[in-house]
Amino acid sequence: MEHISFVGAGPGAPDLITLRGQARLREADIVIWASSLIPEEMLGWTDDKAVLMDSAEMTLEDVLLVFENNPGARIVRLHSGDPSVYGAIQEQISWCEAHDRPFEIVPGVTSISAAAAAVGRELTIPEVAQSIVTTRVARRTSASMPKGESLAGYAQLGGTIAVLLSGAHPQRIVDELLSEGSKFSASTPAAVVVRASWPDEQVALTTVGELVSTISDLGAKRTLLVLIGEVLTTTDIRRSHLYSPSFSHRFRSRSEPGTTSGRAKRRANRTVH
Repeated sequence: MEHISFVGAGPGAPDLITLRGQARLREADIVIWASSLIPEEMLGWTDDKAVLMDSAEMTLEDVLLVFENNPGARIVRLHSGDPSVYGAIQEQISWCEAHDRPFEIVPGVTSISAAAAAVGRELTIPEVAQSIVTTRVARRTSASMPKGESLAGYAQLGGTIAVLLSGAHPQRIVDELLSEGSKFSASTPAAVVVRASWPDEQVALTTVGELVSTISDLGAKRTLLVLIGEVLTTTDIRRSHLYSPSFSHRFRSRSEPGTTSGRAKRRANRTVH
């Protein structure tokens, strides 16, 4: 019985899929992919004989039926971004486990990583933000949000927040970010990235107070994410300890007094058996 590979396609650019993901596509007999989220160019990695199935019009039951009816086929279920983040793969994994079907998960580059690259900023800067929260606001799917989880709740912690799957509700994003107890304000920096890494990528630097108008001007509701936090514009950068001449770790000693040159730590010779 062949295994099923849940492969992260990355944020959109065909060359941002991992080498392992490419290999699985080349080996696949059947590829189930979402045309609404993954560019068709990604299928260029597949064999000419592979059966390609668009999941945009398929239900979970349709997908599972393909799994069931093709036990000897190498199947790739191609998900956008990384399958572990809003990938809806757990119910498919549960089916595999219930039916003793071997499977693997091939990680992918997230849209958050691609958005940070598009903005040209690090999302974790010492003394500014050392945490990233990935969340969403929900309307039609509000029942999926566990009690106690909300953008407003996370806003009370500060740090960097990435809001996905919420482009249709910009006012809701703002209302929760500016709710009572929030560490953010109307002037807090924000960035809106549409279709990160795609040829028609759009990037807009803005503030929380201007989010609604910024998203409206971009004219997008889907494949849009919002980054919020001081990391987006701060110029008061505290350098990382990791590369400081005065900091030592397992592989490097502190620099000699009066120098900034790195010094490798001497390690005892080890015999590898």
